[in-house]
Amino acid sequence: MLLAGIVIVLANIFFLEGSPWGFFLLIPATILVFFLSLMIGHFFTDPLRVLDRATRAFIEGSAPMQFSARGQLYEADRLAANFKELAEKAKTQQGELILKEKSQIAFISDVAHELRTPLTAIHGNAELLLDPDLPPDLHDKFCTIIIEESERLGRLTNDLLALQRIEDDTVKLDLERINLHNLICEVMELLNPMLYDRQANVFLMGEAPDVLGNADRLKQVVSNLVDNASRFIPANGQIVIELFGMKGNSIITVKDNGEGFGDIDPHLLFDRFYRLDASRSRNTGGFGLGLPIVKSIVDAHDGTVEAFNLPEGGACFIVAIPSIPIEQ
Repeated sequence: MLLAGIVIVLANIFFLEGSPWGFFLLIPATILVFFLSLMIGHFFTDPLRVLDRATRAFIEGSAPMQFSARGQLYEADRLAANFKELAEKAKTQQGELILKEKSQIAFISDVAHELRTPLTAIHGNAELLLDPDLPPDLHDKFCTIIIEESERLGRLTNDLLALQRIEDDTVKLDLERINLHNLICEVMELLNPMLYDRQANVFLMGEAPDVLGNADRLKQVVSNLVDNASRFIPANGQIVIELFGMKGNSIITVKDNGEGFGDIDPHLLFDRFYRLDASRSRNTGGFGLGLPIVKSIVDAHDGTVEAFNLPEGGACFIVAIPSIPIEQ
């Protein structure tokens, strides 16, 4: 545009003032402006063409991401940087979607596997009940099995719904100030019949600073940890719950004198449907969802949960939740 303006100005000067050289000077000036315009146009459009080729190659998947600054044009370099950031974000989101899809497929497969066992038992025993010559004692036995397996299906459904609600980011927890010692006492009172049947002795020790949390969810954390421990301790075994504060967190430890969980990676314990001993867990009614629920609840409270084997035997689970500062 600037060069075209110069040509127009020169033309006005020579033609309007009647200069005899005007026409001869205008021709080379026009040619010069034409070639300079081509050079300048190439200078401005070349980075854009390179960026266009890189974008097309990335979209088609025929080449890796190649959005880099060339130093020719500031605006083009900024555009390349924005494209690079956008491409990296898209690649990250694509990876997350793939992992989420795989997780969902695995979850559906695990649920189907868990449903198959009780459904098979219910169907098989129901067929046996159709026998008109079935003795009364076997009739009662098969009816009892059907009832027990139906209850197992109910517990599995409740656990799955609880896990889904906890992990649903759109559901907000109603938070309040909670005294952990009082909360655990309430849980122990509710679990007392179950602990009595399993001959488990539970002891509560210590105090911890109050936390900001959802009482129902935190009760579920303690309940699941105690329930899990009670499944794998000997008769008249012990479960010790200890409370204390450390580094701005309120700590809940649940220790037992059972067998521990062996040499496996402790993080596996918090995977859905993971069980140390599938047959033993099924006999005690476990589905491998108790600890994943614990982790989901603790994560929702910005806390952490860890597990390790005790040197003297048994397992220990440690829950850390941010404490409410004393001045509050």
